[in-house]
Amino acid sequence: MSKIKRILVSQPQPTQARSPYHQLAEEYGVEFVFKPFFTIEPLSQREFRDQKVDILDHTAIVFTSRMMMRHFFNLLKELRITPPDDLKYFCSNEMLSNNLQKFITVRKRKVYYPEKTVNGGSDLSELLLKHSKEVFFIPTIEGSHHEAVLNDLDEAKIAYSKADLSRVVYTSFTAEELGAFDLILFFSPNGVESLFHSFPKYKQGHQLLGCLGEKTKEEMERRGLKVGVMAPTKDFPSITAALEYRLQNQ
Repeated sequence: MSKIKRILVSQPQPTQARSPYHQLAEEYGVEFVFKPFFTIEPLSQREFRDQKVDILDHTAIVFTSRMMMRHFFNLLKELRITPPDDLKYFCSNEMLSNNLQKFITVRKRKVYYPEKTVNGGSDLSELLLKHSKEVFFIPTIEGSHHEAVLNDLDEAKIAYSKADLSRVVYTSFTAEELGAFDLILFFSPNGVESLFHSFPKYKQGHQLLGCLGEKTKEEMERRGLKVGVMAPTKDFPSITAALEYRLQNQ
């Protein structure tokens, strides 16, 4: 197998002066190129209105990302909607709930998030099921609808509405650009989707591929791709740790 010399990281350039990638580049003489494979952009007011969902018909809102939270509150401003004082906010984790203070006065609102489980995860569905009398509004990304959570709400016959607030915009690549890298690192299923958006008949060949997260790995394997660098695992808590091991042993 040829040595790894050029690595494409499908994320924005790190902002810190000396990131783990910078240290790996110095120690192993590899070149990193940072280029997101997609962006997530908000829909227009008109596109939201066309879905015919009234936010004020709901008693609670569900957030699963900071990006979605930002798009939601920006949309409220554009629509000149003031969220009622009794609107409840359900977040997928505590860190996300803390981000609410950028948009509302948290101490005056009812904010909920699931407790961490033994393995460090959290169960948003379980939290929502405990509040079965609420009418939830679930903002989504066009084409990606949090199916696990929605299926749980459907089974429990809990009232909710969903509407797209954002869409994924894929980055275009040329065959020459992509072929110039020995290793490509993916960080979400959308990144993998972007690859096949540019190259529907992509064949991995000798190109090494790596990923962060089980969902990303599942999407890669569904597409018939072989994962050569993976994190987090028992041995490698971060993608840079997994990458360093690969560089040490090539």
